[in-house]
Amino acid sequence: MFLDKAKIYVKGGDGGDGIVSFKRELYVPEGGPAGGDGGKGGDLIFRVDEGLRTLIDFRYQKHFKAPRGERGKTKGMHGAKAEDMIVRVPPGTVVIDDDTQEIVADLTRQGQEVVVARGGRGGRGNMRFATSRNPAPHLSENGEEGQERWIILELKVMADVGLVGFPSVGKSTLLSVVSAAQPKIGAYHFTTITPNLGMVDVGEGRSFVMADLPGLIEGAHEGVGLGHEFLRHVERTRLIVHVIDMAATEERDPYEDFVKINEELRLYNAKLADRPQIVAANKMDMPGAEEHLQQFREKLKLDGRDDIEIFPISAMARNGVQELLYRAADLLEQIPETPLIEEVVDLSERKIYKFEKEEDDNEFTIRRENDTFIVECIGIERMLKRMNMNSYDGLLRFGQAIRKSGIESALRGRGAKDGHMVQIGDFEFEFVEQE
Repeated sequence: MFLDKAKIYVKGGDGGDGIVSFKRELYVPEGGPAGGDGGKGGDLIFRVDEGLRTLIDFRYQKHFKAPRGERGKTKGMHGAKAEDMIVRVPPGTVVIDDDTQEIVADLTRQGQEVVVARGGRGGRGNMRFATSRNPAPHLSENGEEGQERWIILELKVMADVGLVGFPSVGKSTLLSVVSAAQPKIGAYHFTTITPNLGMVDVGEGRSFVMADLPGLIEGAHEGVGLGHEFLRHVERTRLIVHVIDMAATEERDPYEDFVKINEELRLYNAKLADRPQIVAANKMDMPGAEEHLQQFREKLKLDGRDDIEIFPISAMARNGVQELLYRAADLLEQIPETPLIEEVVDLSERKIYKFEKEEDDNEFTIRRENDTFIVECIGIERMLKRMNMNSYDGLLRFGQAIRKSGIESALRGRGAKDGHMVQIGDFEFEFVEQE
């Protein structure tokens, strides 16, 4: 089964918790705090593996979670950092954030890696909070949560040569003749509904990968027929072989077919109009093909496009096929390897996602609902998630934080009195007016 699109959930590993511990050794009075830090959670990393061709693995497993860091230890020992989780993806995979539709990465090269969900930092142990005023703190931090999100994977087939054309023009037959691939062949439209890949051995030590792509119809750039399911695979091909039914077996004008397909490619991605292209005039063993080919050449000349190379072939009879393959191999030697994303995607229209360094944001808003004041402050909420609020030192540190951030005075200005409830994130407490 060929799967070229998948939606999955990814999460970096949580950081390990720091601990509260005190050094106790014989003949060592006042040993002091010795709680170690927790280890960092593992990152979730995508790595390109050329041995993969589809996203079929993501059909059966849709949730990926990296391991969490180890808890801190006594005697000032830190917890171990968790190992990163490596997820293998095929070359040609585009990673997109499901919420923002931003491109996280475009993975094309063997071994290329990208971190899609970072692991959380480990929590600090109580030895980190020791000061001259508080030499024995009963305070530690929980590990930070790893990043999590839903992402969309889109696979664009990495092939050297892509066969394009209307349905039933003989693309699958041509691929089956020149390679060991066994695509479905039938006398009806859309026999091919997913790309088929085959390795073509030209001889003389030369070979390349050819893709039989699903048939195009007019309006495909707007999603008509197989639409974008087809067109995104054309972006990766280095050379386009345009297969045309020169015998007009379905009573279509071969030149109109040529113009319509190229227009669909241009409307989908303007840069595809500049992609090298040769024409395979197929079904030349059928009546009327020679006359249509002559008319095709004349129309190309009238439109000033007579520089396009045409190779008369019969895929079924295997006539002229070898000459086509030789020319394709010659052109591939002149075309750069794997087109980069800049060649196929307008970066001014689609934002590239980048991890930004997280910084505490102490800006806050306050709203009142009956006798409860609800405070929204990213920095304080993040601190609450990590702080152990079951200790006196934890509560003291929290009180210092809201005073320093200005939240306490702002609450007083909004009319907060003794007995009013204040909610910050999931933490709720009673406001007490200091004397």
